[in-house]
Amino acid sequence: MAGIISAMPFNTVFPETKDNPTNQGFVTAIYEIGCLLGAVSIIWSGDMLGRRKSIVTGAIIMAIGAIIQVTSFVGHQPYAQFIIGRIITGVGNGINTSTIPTYQAECSHASNRGLLICIEGATIAFGTLIAYWIDYGASYGADSFSWRFPIAFQIAFSIVMVTGMIWLPESPRWLCMRDRSDEGERVIAALHGVPVTDPLVQAEKNAVMESIRASGEVGKPTPLSVVFTGGKTQHRRRMFLGVFGQFAQQLSGCNAIIYFFPVLFEKSIGVDHNMATLLGGVNMIVYSIFATTSWFLIERAGRRKLFLYGAAGQAISMTITFACLIPNTPATAKGAAVGLFTYIASFGATWLPLPWLYAAEISPIKTRAKANALSTCSNWLFNFFIVMITPVMLAGIGWGTYLFFAIINVCFLPIIYFFYPETAKRSLEEIDIIFAKGYCENKSYVQAARELPYLTEEEISRMDAEYGHGKPSETASPVNEKESDSDQ
Repeated sequence: MAGIISAMPFNTVFPETKDNPTNQGFVTAIYEIGCLLGAVSIIWSGDMLGRRKSIVTGAIIMAIGAIIQVTSFVGHQPYAQFIIGRIITGVGNGINTSTIPTYQAECSHASNRGLLICIEGATIAFGTLIAYWIDYGASYGADSFSWRFPIAFQIAFSIVMVTGMIWLPESPRWLCMRDRSDEGERVIAALHGVPVTDPLVQAEKNAVMESIRASGEVGKPTPLSVVFTGGKTQHRRRMFLGVFGQFAQQLSGCNAIIYFFPVLFEKSIGVDHNMATLLGGVNMIVYSIFATTSWFLIERAGRRKLFLYGAAGQAISMTITFACLIPNTPATAKGAAVGLFTYIASFGATWLPLPWLYAAEISPIKTRAKANALSTCSNWLFNFFIVMITPVMLAGIGWGTYLFFAIINVCFLPIIYFFYPETAKRSLEEIDIIFAKGYCENKSYVQAARELPYLTEEEISRMDAEYGHGKPSETASPVNEKESDSDQ
């Protein structure tokens, strides 16, 4: 929307947005409310529909919303229709952003889980790149074409998504959770490329089933209240780690830059609309290139280091930006542009994929869909907040906007350092053991992860028994938790 919303053809059809930063923010941000509603729906429907059906449903809803948007015409309440279309498209995207990381985490191996979800993050960056350059190219077309085509183009990706899911299997962990272990076993074998009778398949299936039993009964739906329990499974803590990661991603200022890059260049640095849109496209090239670096770093450096390095890099970039804007001269404004470019490079390499990856892998199978949906709700709620207030902040406090984001990024550093255990190269079932170990031994979960060696499937089963991880009394309800749990 950044290259469209301030252009004359769009303002002609939707005069409410012309020179009105509040309405510009609202039209952009209302999409996030739709995403929030879609994510909320997965809390209750995700485990019922399964991963594949949820993704297909989300893609179809997105296409319907796009059609509603592009059929808005003057004289037929176009502003209201466009808002409704934005919300509906958002609902579909909220469903998919809640489901796809979970699906990827449940279908991947410990050795490449991070890589696969980082590839998804890079596709987000490449999608944003495509959107920016389509916006720029379409701006030279006919008035109606300049905004209708970029919005309609997303329908093509919905078609690809629906078609692609026909050929992909259901999550083996979801199948096992729904008491369809024979089907889950076949999918595990297919993912490993070995026969169903292979000992590796049997060991992994058994580890998955034990993890499911540890969190509740096989085949039974998981009540939302279970997500807020503690004990050896630490459902609540793990859910909050995912929620905070998504919350922090938005408060870092990423979408203030991505959504409003042309506006930032027009308002803060003083270039014309055409040059601002062109620079926005260049910035997205930088974004996409650096998003691919996480592919090579995610398993080598680990989640914690990338979180910390990313927050530090983003804080430094925002500091450069606000410091260069204070003198209010053309020469120093160029330094502010450098800060915006280094910010998006740092974000693309670290905080773009990490919150999605961490939220998808940190919770156990029984609560993963609900916990990941809650974390996605956090993302879209604060996405709305940031996108809504950014035009107003720029108009009201100018360079203070970037100072605000610099301070916020610094605040993330101690939280990540003290509370986020490393999960790189761990199977999803090993992560369960980390939290059981930390709880039973009354130690920091960061320390528990550091001390725990990498485990085989057989060792996971043995340590499950050692920590009594599967005892129902530890996960049934908050009433059954140890009093000391609040101190963990």
